[in-house]
Amino acid sequence: MEIKGKVHEVAPTVQVTDSLKKRELILEYIENPQYPEYLKFEAIQDRCNLLDNVKVGDDIEVFFNLKGRPWTDKTGKKTYFNSLQLWKVNVLAGAGTSVTPEYAPPADISAAPEEDDLPF
Repeated sequence: MEIKGKVHEVAPTVQVTDSLKKRELILEYIENPQYPEYLKFEAIQDRCNLLDNVKVGDDIEVFFNLKGRPWTDKTGKKTYFNSLQLWKVNVLAGAGTSVTPEYAPPADISAAPEEDDLPF
């Protein structure tokens, strides 16, 4: 799965256990400008360094897997957790920059053609 949005926050890498490290990314997703959504993605293990060059305000595309797992507490109550685990990030535009596509210069249609070579 993938989604595009603006980086709202990039957390530092946290060593959760001796063998697990993770890093979180908060993405501002604006499907409806009146109600922006803030989505939390997690990078684990070697994917933590994918966020090293990502800065707050960057427009990015995030590729991720949707993960879910059950957990049973001490009383036997079962709860379900979901997580968005990112595996690739593309920076589309850096913070404070604008990406403007390059176009050919406009044609000057006010000047009369020197020779009419149209077949009709």
